[in-house]
Amino acid sequence: MVYKLTGPALISTSIKLPASKSISNRALIIHALSKGSNVLSNLSDCDDTKVMIRALRDMPEIIDVHASGTAMRFLTAYLSLVPGTHIITGTERMKHRPIKVLVDTLRALGANIEYNGEEGFPPLRITGRNGNEWNRAIELPGNVSSQYISALLMIGPYLKEGLNIKLLGDIVSKPYINLTLDLMNQFGGKADWVGETLLTVKPQPYKDIPFTIESDWSAASYWYEMIALSRSADSEIKLKGLFKNSSQGDSEVAWIFNQLGVQTEFSDDEVIIKKGGTKPLRFEYNFINQPDLAQTFAVTCAMMDIPFNFNGLQSLKIKETDRLTALVTELKKLGISAVQDLESVITWKGDHIKPSETPINTYEDHRMAMAFAPAGLIMKDVRINNPEVISKSYPHYWEDLKQAGFNIEENE
Repeated sequence: MVYKLTGPALISTSIKLPASKSISNRALIIHALSKGSNVLSNLSDCDDTKVMIRALRDMPEIIDVHASGTAMRFLTAYLSLVPGTHIITGTERMKHRPIKVLVDTLRALGANIEYNGEEGFPPLRITGRNGNEWNRAIELPGNVSSQYISALLMIGPYLKEGLNIKLLGDIVSKPYINLTLDLMNQFGGKADWVGETLLTVKPQPYKDIPFTIESDWSAASYWYEMIALSRSADSEIKLKGLFKNSSQGDSEVAWIFNQLGVQTEFSDDEVIIKKGGTKPLRFEYNFINQPDLAQTFAVTCAMMDIPFNFNGLQSLKIKETDRLTALVTELKKLGISAVQDLESVITWKGDHIKPSETPINTYEDHRMAMAFAPAGLIMKDVRINNPEVISKSYPHYWEDLKQAGFNIEENE
């Protein structure tokens, strides 16, 4: 399926954003460990969270997480601690996403995990071991996926002596680690940084509490992009369920987009975004702490004709797709000759090439579809291949775009 999109001249709408899947999936693991009966409110309705809900509810012998990286990593740690033997698997792409660092670390702590296919990759065969039999301290590189670290942290309260994690070298995606710590503490755990590189978790179980999931700042980024690209100075969007002092690392999007001429007004439970300020001649940013925003800003700057240099993108190579390569490839279809440098930098010096009429490929990656769709505000009839991939994190994205005035035609 292909969607053909044309954006409106003016956007004036109010959007109920999806709940944060980052918070939802962490809260589900913590809630399961607490054996709580309180209901988690406003859980995300995206694919990644549905996978997690089914796995924790049914606990089948074979757990298929499909394309959910958070579910694969969080459940690998969780299953290592609970009774029974399970095989955890996923899509073909998931079977080629590395998990060796997490498995090695869990094994060193005391987990019983075997590879059920290629060494270093899912599927995994996991037999749970009681936390009384685990070690307390572990070291691992700080530049691995923060989901590995979060997965380890969340089970820490159920190890006999708690858990100490020493991170070596540079630490990436630190806001996601802090989000995990914040949620653990909200649920009655006791976990924190001790200095710059040491994380400690006390053997203090979680409490069964009522909890409501806030809206997703990552999803908000696409609406910021639309305001930035809107042709009307009067465009305005209200985004519901967002909070100024959010623990989500991607809440930084408000500050970053301010540099591209988008203003944010905060109220108690929503933000209003509108145009304001001037655009820069060139834009540079290190996305080490917000890697999921890179696609949004690459397309935004390209469509605003702002040359850019983005670094800190090393984790994009092992996401749903190789996002760096995908970005460079698909930007060419918009007439933008960006280049990839090493494995962590993407640069555009302002050079244009002839745009292609070929649809934007999404590579089974929800963020490719959502980041490129707003280009329809600048370019006529932007086409998106396999638009259904947005169900991974924002299932009603296309309906929300129609509400905002986008014309979306469906072609086979």
